[in-house]
Amino acid sequence: MSEAEQVHVTPGAVHGEETLELAHRVVALDESLVVGGTRLEPAVVARVSRTIDGVRERIELGVDQTVVALVGGTGSGKSSLFNAVCGLDFADVGVKRPTTSQITACVWGEDGGPLLDWLTVAEDRRIVRESLLDGDTEAPLRGLVLLDLPDHDSIEPAHREVVDRLLPQADLLVWVVDPQKYADDALHTGYLQRLVGHEAAMVVVLNQVDTVPADVREALALDVGRLLVEDGLTGVDVRPVSAVTGEGVAELRDLLAAVVRTRSLAAKRAGAEVNDAAALVAAQVGLREPSPSALGVGDVVETLVGAAGLRAVADAVAAVVRGGSRSAPAFGAVQADAVDLARTAWLAAVSPGLPRRWSQDIAERVATAAELRLAVADSLVGVAVAARRSGWAALTTVAAIVVLGVGLLLAAVAVGSRLGGGEPANGWTTAGAVALVVVGLALLVLAGAVRRAAARRRAAGVLRAGRAALEQVALVRLAEPTQAVLAEHRRVRELAASAIR
Repeated sequence: MSEAEQVHVTPGAVHGEETLELAHRVVALDESLVVGGTRLEPAVVARVSRTIDGVRERIELGVDQTVVALVGGTGSGKSSLFNAVCGLDFADVGVKRPTTSQITACVWGEDGGPLLDWLTVAEDRRIVRESLLDGDTEAPLRGLVLLDLPDHDSIEPAHREVVDRLLPQADLLVWVVDPQKYADDALHTGYLQRLVGHEAAMVVVLNQVDTVPADVREALALDVGRLLVEDGLTGVDVRPVSAVTGEGVAELRDLLAAVVRTRSLAAKRAGAEVNDAAALVAAQVGLREPSPSALGVGDVVETLVGAAGLRAVADAVAAVVRGGSRSAPAFGAVQADAVDLARTAWLAAVSPGLPRRWSQDIAERVATAAELRLAVADSLVGVAVAARRSGWAALTTVAAIVVLGVGLLLAAVAVGSRLGGGEPANGWTTAGAVALVVVGLALLVLAGAVRRAAARRRAAGVLRAGRAALEQVALVRLAEPTQAVLAEHRRVRELAASAIR
């Protein structure tokens, strides 16, 4: 793992697979902001950054523990039920403390110190439940943090504030009511009616059922269910329990064990927040990058060839080599309009599908039209324009002239002998003259062919060298900056995708 990908977590917190997965997703999300930089909208960066900070804070505490809060009013027997579930006499009950004023926590497994610090549980109000003496009896609850919250109907505002602050942090809310006060309006209008939609994360425990006759307990439970439906809460589990006799306590522990086996609310919330943030980043990039064919510089090179007059120079070189011209060819001024056209066409080819900020970044990174024109002119300085005539063609022409001259001379001698009335010329002389003339004419034809071949070869060499120079300009000034932006675009897209689950 690289240094940038290292996950920093708080010692003492419970860090399992949920925490580590979230941490890696946050690292990916954070890197996407770094790579995306100014190509991402500032409002999106600000919002995603806040999410990253918030999730990291929660990761520091670990998201692998399940927080269950016992919530109830004064006299509901909440603390007694806490002790019954824990199997320990830890929470103060009865005459010791008529009302619950502090948070009490029992943790199964790791001590979860950082989480309890964050939940503001005092050091002397914490206990770790598992020990070697328990064997495997407490193993199903490993990872549970059970909280006994202050009474929600306390006359102390600070107590109610603690309840209001901690309720959203709980994976499961266990509302503890008693047979005398289960219809208390403070409970229903102050809390339960505001939890519509969260029925799956709550259960109502009708405590102290040992204080009422057995034949009315079912009716009491049904009446509690009726009030919950009137509050808008449907499907909420209502469980009769007695912390004194132990009735229903084992079943309640089984319920808590089932909740522990599911993903914690903290993990769900943090994961959902990361998903939302990653979706925001994903919306800042395109679905894909332009195809490789769109990044080819062939069309740009062709346009630059015309802008530089490369073909005209090559043709002029060919004319000189063929002997049809004596003026030495040279590159003239590069056409500004054609260069601008090449640049515009390039940007149009590589921008489809990219958000505006990414397309704008490409336009800013590639060479401007003026820079591109200057680069084209500079690159052509190094192109050799070899316009000298072919040496082989010249040598062949000289040989043709010599042979032809000798042949014509012999022919003249033969003709002169006949016309002068002298001895006729030897037959070999006449035949030699004819042969030399034919060879001379053939050499002249060959010299022309050599010149034309040399002209084509020299022109092709100028075109090849010029194209290579212009292709290098297109690659360095257009393609490479574009590919750098697209690589960053791809990286942001992949990072955002990896942060989504």
